[in-house]
Amino acid sequence: MSDAVGDWRGLDRFPFGDGPELAEALLALVLAGTKTATCWSAAEGLKGTAVGKRWVVEDSKGRARAVLETVELTERRFDAVDPQFAFEEGEDDRTLESWRHAHQTYFTRNGGFASDMPLWCARFRLVEIIGEGADQ
Repeated sequence: MSDAVGDWRGLDRFPFGDGPELAEALLALVLAGTKTATCWSAAEGLKGTAVGKRWVVEDSKGRARAVLETVELTERRFDAVDPQFAFEEGEDDRTLESWRHAHQTYFTRNGGFASDMPLWCARFRLVEIIGEGADQ
């Protein structure tokens, strides 16, 4: 990737998802360039995210695997997420229908779901892929 970040070790870091299997699946989509967006319940706050902020995605074992940069951050209701955003999340068949099903299941599993719940929706770009053997 161009635009190398240099020392990524000081950046905030976390895995996607809520368990090892989902973390690995979503990471693979990021590394393939398929996943360029993500969302979370607005009840969780901004989680330190801001447009222009760079952060590290970890794999399921806590190893740094990629540096991402937030390029857009908007708040919208679950039922207002559009087909383009669902496509950019990169999951399943990339349709809004599959996005809604998967995310309703996820939010129900993680504290509650409502069709009008507010979400933070972020678009990001892949800045750097960090190799499997990188120092942690």
